[in-house]
This record gives sequence, structure tokens and C-alpha cells, in this order.
Amino acid sequence: MISPGIHIAIRGRPLGSPFSIWFNFRVVPFFAAHLVKLLAYTLRVRYEGLEPVHALILADQRFILAFWHRRLVMMPLAYPFKRKGRGVAILASNSKDGERSTATWKWFGIHAVRGTATDDGAKALVRMIRAVKDGWDFGITPDGPKGPLRQLKPGVIALAKKTGAAIVPVCVAFDRAWHLKTWDLMPIPMPFATCIVRFGNPLEVPANAHEAEWDHQVEGALNDMEEWAEGLSDA
Repeated sequence: MISPGIHIAIRGRPLGSPFSIWFNFRVVPFFAAHLVKLLAYTLRVRYEGLEPVHALILADQRFILAFWHRRLVMMPLAYPFKRKGRGVAILASNSKDGERSTATWKWFGIHAVRGTATDDGAKALVRMIRAVKDGWDFGITPDGPKGPLRQLKPGVIALAKKTGAAIVPVCVAFDRAWHLKTWDLMPIPMPFATCIVRFGNPLEVPANAHEAEWDHQVEGALNDMEEWAEGLSDA
């Protein structure tokens, strides 16, 4: 795979030396992505609730995968689908962290839409809407990138309303995992762990929907999945 050029938005901050740029935004993402791929290869992966999502694909309908940030590491496993000319996209900020993230997820065939919901939510939403209308499915962490933990932020409901794409809650859970010392205690599966990718029922949000009501519904679905995932690791 050919690596893309550097797309960091310069906001008066130095990017570092050419070596630093190459190391931080090419070497580190390469090894991070392939370490995740190697770990994923050892997992015993099982899928639950795939049928309704396959029905959306057969009908050529786009969907939005919604998941809590702490389930991010193995989330590429939640998109085993094939689309002609398109796949799944995510939102990545115009920052150094965003460039590093973009370069990492590119190794999984994940397209990045640049922008940040916190700095300029309206522009980010417009870019996400354009991506879905151009044929991309979209992956969103509604509590990312820094919380509050398991609380839905604006964006996912608005995107569904504006595009007609169904929201599909999803959770990737493990029976054995380590937990990072991050704000969301992100789980990292142990090698050869059982991994279950569970999809919730697709949620069709009407164009005139009251967003607060749907926020509650999506947040509840994701939290139910999170409790199930925690139960799996405790079993």
C-alpha cells in the first residue's frame, strides 16, 4: 500500500524535522497497525446480529456504525463487508494526532474525513454528510475522543437525519483482555482470546426526529452492549 502525503493542518505549530515527521506519522502507524493485525489474527472471532446489516448492504443502503471509544482498537473487525469502490470512513482531526490516526487506519482500508467535531462541529458534520452521500459507510465514537465516558455527543443523530443512513450500534468484546490506563480504560485483547462482534438492530432516524429522544435510544443501546461486554470478560 502506498502511504499518503502528510496532511497535517499547520496551526502555527512546528511539525518537527523530516526524520521526526517520517518516524511519527509513517513508521509508528505502520507498526501499530500491523501489531493490531497480528493480534487480531490470533483471536477466535465470532459475529452476532449480522443479518440485518447484510440486508442494508444488499439494499445498497448506507449505515453508521456507532460504538463507544473504549472499543476502538479491534473495531476494524466490525467491518467485514465489501462495497464496490467504497467502504467505511471515520472522522479524524486536523492535528498531529489526527494525522497519526489517519495513517494508522489507512492500513485497514479505512478512509478518513478530516475535521474535528469539537473545534468546528458544523464543518465536520458537512464533511461527514458528504462522505455518506458519496457512498461511504461511517464509523463514529459518540463519546470520543475524550469523553465524558459512555455519554452520547451531538453528531451521530444529525448525520443519520441528514443522510437517511441507519445507525447500527456495535460492540467488540473479549473474554480476556488487558486494560490501558486511559480515560476510558480501553481493553486490549490477550492473544488467542475469544472475540465477539455484536451488532444491534439498525435504527432508522426520521428526518424530522426529535434528536434528544434518539440520543437516549442510541445511548441506551450502546450501554446495554457495554454491560454485555463487561459480563463476557467477567465470565
